[in-house]
Amino acid sequence: MAVFTALTRDEIVALLCTYSVGHLVDFEGIPSGIENTNFFLQTSQGHFVLTLFERLGAEQLPFYLGLMKHLAQRGLPVPEPAATVQGRLLGEARGKPVAIVSRLPGRAVIDPTAGQCAQVGQFLARMHRQASDFALFQPNLRGIGWWKSALPKLEPLIPQEQFQALAEEVVFQDTFVRSPQFEALPAGPIHADLFRDNVLFDGDHIGGVIDFYFAACTAWLFDLAVTVNDWCVDPDSGEFDQPRARAMLQAYHEERPLTDLEHQVWRTALRAAALRFWLSRLYDLHLPRPAALLKPHDPARFERTLRLRVRQRDLPWI
Repeated sequence: MAVFTALTRDEIVALLCTYSVGHLVDFEGIPSGIENTNFFLQTSQGHFVLTLFERLGAEQLPFYLGLMKHLAQRGLPVPEPAATVQGRLLGEARGKPVAIVSRLPGRAVIDPTAGQCAQVGQFLARMHRQASDFALFQPNLRGIGWWKSALPKLEPLIPQEQFQALAEEVVFQDTFVRSPQFEALPAGPIHADLFRDNVLFDGDHIGGVIDFYFAACTAWLFDLAVTVNDWCVDPDSGEFDQPRARAMLQAYHEERPLTDLEHQVWRTALRAAALRFWLSRLYDLHLPRPAALLKPHDPARFERTLRLRVRQRDLPWI
């Protein structure tokens, strides 16, 4: 959620004329994140988030927006896209696709409790179950295909030892993705980016889960691994906080029982989740795009996480 395209007030006013969300009262650019341009909007009808998509094309966006609408209509606390006066979920500004979604209450937590981790685990399992009949399909655009294409671009920009470690893990994960085990994993739509800053707590409960623009269809276990690797660890060392991890996994399991096969490949999923974010953070650091407001994330965090997951023996499970 960075500001790459600094829309003017007049441009936002003109855009809102194509929606039925009221007239503009105020707006503010959102500096966090790295993929799209985002603004908070206050209109005469309420509070919204305007997203201008910098990389994604209009052909990919029906999956993300449709999934959000599907989940919102199932009662999950996710942003609901607003329709244009023509009934479309997509608008346009500066020649780029645009969406306006409801702004949900709450704020992100920095140091979550075991109880909050349990709520996130329950939400994730509910999301997987409720999305299982969503009709559209979207491959994981930041999955193995992207990892294999991004790695050669990074080779001249990073130390050889780092490149070697990444290359070995990409080969390991590529072999797994081609295996019968991977094909047999329970799968469907996933969030793929359920970090602490994408969950808003309103008091003691989840007020909203945001930023579905990495969502895809793949193994649900990968989604759980991404989430555990962020919510249930010491952010400096990457070591698991066992009470938080057990709380999240147990709450997930009670909502969507985990299988024996998922247990068998849990380490591989945790490694894949760490690899995905080490690679993408290196890519954004060394091959950045210009933005009016941009705060790149530190890739070293997920380097530590991946190296730890490869050698760890005491992995949290139910």
